[in-house]
Amino acid sequence: MEHEDSTPCDRESSTDKGSLPATMSFHEGDFLSVSAAIGAFLVQICSYGYTTSFGVYQAYYTQHYLTNQSPSTISWIGSTNAFLFDTVGLISGRLYDLGYFYHLLIGGSVLQAFSLFMLSLAKPGQYYQVFLAQGVCSGCASGLIFVPTMAVLSQHFKKHLAPVMTLVMSGSCLGATIHPIMLNYLLNGPLGFSNGVRASAGFISGLLFLGCLLMRTRSPPSHSATSFISAATKCVHDSAYLLGVAGLFFYMLWYYYPLFYLQLDSQTHGIGETFSFYSLVIMNASSFMAQFTSGMLVKKVREDTLLIIAGTGCTGLLFSMAWIKTLPGFVAIGVLYGFFSGSALALWGPILALLTPDYSELGVRMGVASAIMALGGLIGSPISGVLLTSNYIWWRGAVFTGTMAFSGTIAFVLMKIQIMRKSSPDAHAREQRGSPEVVVA
Repeated sequence: MEHEDSTPCDRESSTDKGSLPATMSFHEGDFLSVSAAIGAFLVQICSYGYTTSFGVYQAYYTQHYLTNQSPSTISWIGSTNAFLFDTVGLISGRLYDLGYFYHLLIGGSVLQAFSLFMLSLAKPGQYYQVFLAQGVCSGCASGLIFVPTMAVLSQHFKKHLAPVMTLVMSGSCLGATIHPIMLNYLLNGPLGFSNGVRASAGFISGLLFLGCLLMRTRSPPSHSATSFISAATKCVHDSAYLLGVAGLFFYMLWYYYPLFYLQLDSQTHGIGETFSFYSLVIMNASSFMAQFTSGMLVKKVREDTLLIIAGTGCTGLLFSMAWIKTLPGFVAIGVLYGFFSGSALALWGPILALLTPDYSELGVRMGVASAIMALGGLIGSPISGVLLTSNYIWWRGAVFTGTMAFSGTIAFVLMKIQIMRKSSPDAHAREQRGSPEVVVA
């Protein structure tokens, strides 16, 4: 099935209808659009790519730096970072719609660099110092820049928006591949924690500086965007959107479990330290390739179909983590989970764009979804940590996250049904007659 024939509403008309200034024209492939995509790619490396590299810190804090804290307590650092990453998106998405793109991009970049340099000053055993710098400050910084840098792509691309979004999102997995290699070498090498984190902070600062130089908006700032209440009301009455966000909420409940715990899992099962250090690298490298693949497939296959396939694969793999104890098992989980979870991650932006009929509301819709997803990201890993206990009962976390992945996949299936129902000829006829049964999708 061709992608263009399967969307709930015609992509061309939905993009044109009240979404962007009438005088604005698209020049996909020109310097401005390509540089914006490259800049957004670099920002993903430094924001979500760093958040999803917390597994290195989880293992290091548990075994060396915060030995006075339980794995569950330590996981709250990463979960809080992820929670604020998504929650702040509700604010940054709205501010983006109001025209404050540059304020968010520059302010968030400076805050991210500052938070990591502050983390390097944290002392061993001082949990609150690490929590404030890495959990709170870095989480807020990433949240300020993530949604705007994804939403601004709608000003540069129309026909190729979905594949460009998936390719840009692959920057997060490239970052999650680079950062674990760097951090494992720095933290466990001669530099140690403080200097190692400073070196990482310098690398992040340089990439964010380049991202700020490359990204530009195409339309002038508008401080009279659709009201938040109006846009949020449309979200509440959009059944397909609600089901999609529910699926993303469940997604966040399970997504971080392997990222935070696979390295520790392999170490506690006697796998060599060298492989344990690179288990996250294997996973994220596979995820990076999956996101590039999704960027190509989304031109021919519906975004919701790809998301269901990815969710199904992750469900089976998470359940299988209850039984892995050998090196081949950890390699298989790293490669396959990285591939399927990376595909799902790449489709986050395109799915919300698909469910947004008016792109002037894209920032709000992404922000609302981020805030709801944040709750899943906040509680998912600590719940897994509590189930794990200090005795490392690994099957409990696997069963919990597998069940959540299954629930999310069901929500995506129901979302697809709603999209198909509302894209039927009968639904279009009712919409033209102004039937109250039609829900915006």
